[in-house]
Amino acid sequence: MKKVLIITYYWPPAGGPGVQRWLKFVKYLPEFQIHPVVYIPENPTYPILDETFIKEVPTKDITMISQPIREPYRLASFFSNKKTRSISKGMISQKKQSLPEKFLLWVRGNIFIPDARVLWVKPSVHFLKDYIEKEGIDTIITTGPPHSLHLIGLRLKSLMELRWIADFRDPWTNIGYHDKLRLGGRAAARHERLEKEVLTKADKVITTSNTTAREFNEIAPADITVITNGFEPLNNLKKPALKFQIGHIGSLLTGRDPQLLWNALSLLISEDPEFANAFNLVLAGAVSDDVRSSIGKAGLEGYTTYMGYVSHEKALELQQTSRVLLLLEIDSPQTKGIIPGKVFEYMSARRPVLAIGPDGWEVKQLIQESGIGACFTYTDEASILKFIKTNFERYKSGLNAEISGDIEGYTRRSLTSKLAELIKGSWE
Repeated sequence: MKKVLIITYYWPPAGGPGVQRWLKFVKYLPEFQIHPVVYIPENPTYPILDETFIKEVPTKDITMISQPIREPYRLASFFSNKKTRSISKGMISQKKQSLPEKFLLWVRGNIFIPDARVLWVKPSVHFLKDYIEKEGIDTIITTGPPHSLHLIGLRLKSLMELRWIADFRDPWTNIGYHDKLRLGGRAAARHERLEKEVLTKADKVITTSNTTAREFNEIAPADITVITNGFEPLNNLKKPALKFQIGHIGSLLTGRDPQLLWNALSLLISEDPEFANAFNLVLAGAVSDDVRSSIGKAGLEGYTTYMGYVSHEKALELQQTSRVLLLLEIDSPQTKGIIPGKVFEYMSARRPVLAIGPDGWEVKQLIQESGIGACFTYTDEASILKFIKTNFERYKSGLNAEISGDIEGYTRRSLTSKLAELIKGSWE
């Protein structure tokens, strides 16, 4: 097998969607005669932990290496542990911010460029240069965020003869929270310069959406391949809940606050006693104070179950037991190319997806082509109300909750096949 070095920050026991993409790629790469060597931090500060992912790490055909990391989040938590964790998750309040929060945002955006893991770059380059030479590795992959990991690839590329693939799970300067980091002019320019340099110097660039690929090509000419996130097929689906359960699995950031949806649900509750008796909104994951406030103002607190962060296994179960699955994105031009990883796991649950996001959101085409639900903008309250009513009628009639769709191309094995072709192409 050919060895490939994969440089990633998120790895079990980290929780959340960021860890799953490369955990699954690593699982299937050996089937395509590629031996993954995974480089991770020895002592990371993960905002979310999920111990259940540990058992998914392959026990053969993989090499794990690590080095210590120094992270300023440990020091920042001395001032405000809650705010530090929120910023680390990208949960930045749009309302009045405290002085500690303003200070932490300024430091995050202006001192630690491109992010708070930048202190890992120099020691990693020193360690990996020797390791790559010793092991005869000629291909490396960096995955971000954190985008500081791409700087490891950038520096190794400048020092050695090797092929470098940069995988962007999210955009860099065009991500939704970037303009909330209180950037000074010099810091903003440096972010842009580093982003352009990575796009220019990497031999191959991977994005998870076509929109991000187009945005990157406007910044710099790059050889870009789109490989979305995916899902593992489920063999036996669990029965849906007895209640008419509408579920959202994942973080609800401040901007992901569809007040028109809360209003539509409130209207149905007031107009239809059957709906009021049957309805249950289940939110699994971190929910910002702003979103909680909106839900309360709509009178939905008594109908809402806040699960907090749950394990991946529990998340899969909640997806299957829901009658409708919510997919919410911030209403901003900057999020048009964001395809949340949860949409693919929603596919595996085979429950209808109610997606609400910006006009021109790439998810709309994906949902239409796969046939897994419907996608609306933040002005489509009447259409959203109709979608919920239609699925509630199906629930009352006892119809099968499962839907069918063209989703085979989004399985983890299928996507790894595409990645393997890209990697092997770099050897030619």
